[in-house]
Amino acid sequence: MYFGTLEPARGIVRINKDWCKGCGFCVKYCPGDVLEMSTEYNAKGYHPPYVKSPDDCSDCRFCEIICPEFTIFVTPAAGEKRHA
Repeated sequence: MYFGTLEPARGIVRINKDWCKGCGFCVKYCPGDVLEMSTEYNAKGYHPPYVKSPDDCSDCRFCEIICPEFTIFVTPAAGEKRHA
């Protein structure tokens, strides 16, 4: 049985910067080193993360899961399907 070539999953990270409290969990624990803390301030006075390497996101959603403020959302990249 031939399955073809396997391509790594890709995701798109979206961050609601105004909800962030700057804990840095998402940056510290991202296995793809996709995020970095910003030097800008949000409405609450914290430094939110930003997506520094969007092509490195593997859609693992760990940043979304670990975020205590529910400020990060990851969606599959165009053409990708998420399996349960």
